[in-house]
Amino acid sequence: MSVNPSEAGITVDDEGVRRLLADGTQEAVAWADLAEVAIRTTPEGPWKEDVFFLLMREGGGGCAVPAGHPSADDLMSRLQSLPSFDNDAFVEAMTTTEDGLFVIWQR
Repeated sequence: MSVNPSEAGITVDDEGVRRLLADGTQEAVAWADLAEVAIRTTPEGPWKEDVFFLLMREGGGGCAVPAGHPSADDLMSRLQSLPSFDNDAFVEAMTTTEDGLFVIWQR
């Protein structure tokens, strides 16, 4: 099954986060299984997406959400409510223009 990239979507809800990729596959992580959240930055901006939220689940796998996607605001609200969310690491990640990986929360 092939999906038009413009139809690929990201859902953030009470169950977790799901991302339908352009090739029809899906990435997903349930809130209950969330083990770590990191922000991956690249020097690609401002013309290409350069900030991604990486949500990893216990045992591996997870979901990547581009920070420029409309769902990122809902995602950020949920992430900032997690206990021990590292707001300093979040600010550092969002203000860097370099390659980097910033862990902003761990179970």
